[in-house]
Amino acid sequence: MGIDQHGQDSTKASIKAVKDAISRVCAVGLLELFGLDFEKDVKVEALIGVPYPEKVDIEKVCEAIPLKCEKAITVVSGGLSGPGIILEEFGDKTNEILIALAFITVYVRRESI
Repeated sequence: MGIDQHGQDSTKASIKAVKDAISRVCAVGLLELFGLDFEKDVKVEALIGVPYPEKVDIEKVCEAIPLKCEKAITVVSGGLSGPGIILEEFGDKTNEILIALAFITVYVRRESI
């Protein structure tokens, strides 16, 4: 889950959601244990639900995945938005707080393990 409390930025909320999801997975260490070549053997897919998916910068979200591998990002309408307060000095345009949810799948070529 990723939250953008100020600024109403769907990309920031999506990046935070991806980083949160990846931080909860110990697969990277396990994959290294098998001596995999990440660029050839691993693919990461991220499915992100966020308000205003059309405003998400896919390239910036890809950069949040710290592996040198094939990456596929799909952004759909979802997540949540709720009321907060407007603080113009923080870049707020509305009182919305945006919440994104990310689902991460790591694929490994079968013959590699």
